[in-house]
Amino acid sequence: MEMQTADRSVLAPSYRRRFVVLMFLVCLFDFADRAVFAVLAQPIKEELLISDLQIGLLQGLAFALLYSTLGLPVARMAERWSRKNIIAICTAVWSAATTWCGFATGFASLALGRIGVGMGEAGFLPAVNSMVGDQVEKNRRASIMALIMLGTPAGILTGSLVGGYVAGLASWREGFFALGIPGLLTALAVWFFIREPARGLADGMEPERKPPPDFRAFLATLRQKRSLLFVILGGSTAGFGMTSISQFLAVFLARVHELDTREAAAYYGSISASFLALGLLIGSFGTDYLARRDARWPAWGAAIGLCVAPFLYFTAFQAESLPLATALLIAAGTMLLLFYAPTSGMIQNLLPPRMRATGIACFTLLYTVFGSGMGPVFVGFVSDRMAARAYDGEFFADCPGGVAPQDAAASLRSACEAASASGVQDALLVAVCIFFVAGLFYFLASRSLREDSFAVSG
Repeated sequence: MEMQTADRSVLAPSYRRRFVVLMFLVCLFDFADRAVFAVLAQPIKEELLISDLQIGLLQGLAFALLYSTLGLPVARMAERWSRKNIIAICTAVWSAATTWCGFATGFASLALGRIGVGMGEAGFLPAVNSMVGDQVEKNRRASIMALIMLGTPAGILTGSLVGGYVAGLASWREGFFALGIPGLLTALAVWFFIREPARGLADGMEPERKPPPDFRAFLATLRQKRSLLFVILGGSTAGFGMTSISQFLAVFLARVHELDTREAAAYYGSISASFLALGLLIGSFGTDYLARRDARWPAWGAAIGLCVAPFLYFTAFQAESLPLATALLIAAGTMLLLFYAPTSGMIQNLLPPRMRATGIACFTLLYTVFGSGMGPVFVGFVSDRMAARAYDGEFFADCPGGVAPQDAAASLRSACEAASASGVQDALLVAVCIFFVAGLFYFLASRSLREDSFAVSG
């Protein structure tokens, strides 16, 4: 059992900067290791002759399997033991699993690597959110989490550019090696340079010696606070559409706009990094500012963004001009991401200190199972069906892996490529409709958010 010590040095500005920088780097490699698979999916698909459904399984259920299974148990550990150590160990595990993917010879070995990545990444978000809650005052938690989560766009850009560049020089296998090894070094830095804060320190609470509340107490709190339940449901539903887009955007760009692997990776990374950075910063700092006037603004801002984003995506996915599509995708993603950082802040502010890791883990569990797990699988399944429908013939027989054999006639290769492009385009157009449902959940959360937030501090 972790012994709580009120080491107030973790509240010092100099230490806070160190903490934010190192957690930013952990977040960077977290998302770089996810992005590298997304940008290398097309060459992996062509070399290993796997379908879009299998790509969706590798990016969805294979990743989400242990991520979701271990997320809650690891969060319960984070309520008791050193969160710093949990983050360091998890970072080392997912970095090693990323390196393993470079040795894959087929679907099964790739799935094993993706399961390992999910297993390692399960511990980061609950632990870091809990640590932020103990080191940062209430009205700055969303903003500090946003600075850490800027590792998301930086990681996606890094994973996309490094993965695409290295794959262009050598092969997709070396792309995994180039990102897995630096992650191991980051894990060591966390182990040696981060300190564990006392629970409730930033809230002025004395360190507790008794065990944290059990899971039944958390469920009772969840039942009492309707806004907390709707925030978790809204974020999880938004995750379905967001993950669907992120895992197939590079594939969409390669097929519909006829880009090679390096070009698709560069566009994917630039688009994703731009809208993630803008969405995180506007969503967090903007709602932190507006919440001083009305505590419901974090939920209102998320709902507005989620209801505007689908219309921009509808236009972007059907735009014939690549520059126009790029601009629209950045605008759509920015509106979508308004929900992300405020969601973490709302969960922290709606829960007492020793339930925060569990609250984030429950959000992450649903986000992962429904969002990361089912979103890419849904898009992959619909993409295969739509491609077969657009093809005049037996698509799966004529176009194994979505492409015709190299020695096939030019007309057959062209027909396979057109059907594959049409399939992924239609699938993404369907997937973004779920953002309307997510926006409704956040609107429902806003109705009692002010009262429920007051109850935590009152």
